[in-house]
Amino acid sequence: MSAVLRGDRATEQVELFLIHEARLLDEARYDEWLALFTADAWYWVPSEPGQRSPYDTISLMYDDRRLLETRVRRLMSTQPHAQQPPSRTSRIVANATLEETAADGRALTVRSKLMMVEFRLDNQRIFAGTCTHRLVRADDSFRIAWKRVDLINSDSVLEGLVVPF
Repeated sequence: MSAVLRGDRATEQVELFLIHEARLLDEARYDEWLALFTADAWYWVPSEPGQRSPYDTISLMYDDRRLLETRVRRLMSTQPHAQQPPSRTSRIVANATLEETAADGRALTVRSKLMMVEFRLDNQRIFAGTCTHRLVRADDSFRIAWKRVDLINSDSVLEGLVVPF
């Protein structure tokens, strides 16, 4: 059973971490965002509702740590063709719930709702969905072992997804 994240210090830390991650992305601080991930992390945006595996069918995004590094390098390069001009984004993270905690308490799975507005070339797009993070404790914060983003319209035509969710 999941528990709404409210009240104690640990759950407050989780919420602040998710908000911090969203801020890094909104401010295009992609190198700092990448540093939130563990060395063996993965990032997945399925293309089908309820998709069980990134190997079942094509995904909108499926990056291991190495591909995440490539994505960040491209976003930070001086001439990223797909981002001329760069997107401006605003993310809202809400309704965080603790789904699972490892027996040793060092890892937790957190589910939250995401709304992201992207503005680029006089076009505004709205993305909404559910994020699931596997977080591991690191010093006085967390690192992301994996992140899954289930968009509510994942199976529709989505042009030019470049900016991470």
